[in-house]
Amino acid sequence: MKSLKQQANSPIYAIKCLLQGLKLLGNKQLRKFLLIPIFINLVLYSTALALGYFYISDLVTQFIPSWLSWLEWLVWPLFFISFFIVGFFTFTVVANLIAAPFYSQLAFKTLELISGEKNSMVEQKVSDVIFAEVKRMGYLVSRMLPLLILFIIPGVNLIAPFVWGLFGAWGMGLEYMAYPLENKGLLFLEQKQQAKERRLGVISFGGLTVIGLSIPVLNLVVAPAAVIGATIYFYGVSEK
Repeated sequence: MKSLKQQANSPIYAIKCLLQGLKLLGNKQLRKFLLIPIFINLVLYSTALALGYFYISDLVTQFIPSWLSWLEWLVWPLFFISFFIVGFFTFTVVANLIAAPFYSQLAFKTLELISGEKNSMVEQKVSDVIFAEVKRMGYLVSRMLPLLILFIIPGVNLIAPFVWGLFGAWGMGLEYMAYPLENKGLLFLEQKQQAKERRLGVISFGGLTVIGLSIPVLNLVVAPAAVIGATIYFYGVSEK
């Protein structure tokens, strides 16, 4: 029989965990930890969309002459696509940073729910947690910038979206796996090692999360579902 770590390197297991996370959003024991994160996501995404619409509208008015106004039908879809791509690495990260205390509690309560046991959360020094978060952001940004360059290299730019997609999936996997692992006292370097041992599973989990975050309305609940799913991913699938 496969160990949990071997199972966790399976895309099927990763998908099952995220779907289980969505299912457990309705659990009454977890409900009170969901309202504030969902509200944060709603405010940030709505604000970003409204500001984006306003500024893009202004740019369209200024830079597209009236005789080329027919091009607006092309500009607007590009804006919305760009908004959701940028959202993965900006608004999602910002929302997660603001909601981090609630997500940590959500991961903690999820573990109690699926294990049926009382658990203790490892207390971390605030300075250690902040330093670990800075390391994670540095790790992601230091790899994002070279990947962006791929888009302007002729020929190579054909595969750039696929490379970017894989990196986005890996980054989102790391983002949500952090909460249950941090509760156990594991900070970024240890979290990354845990993820590397389950690389295929983490990429699959992160990829499905990215898809969910790209869908309007659904993106409001995907983040807390991913926190729940990531907890299940590391500690076992709940059948409740």
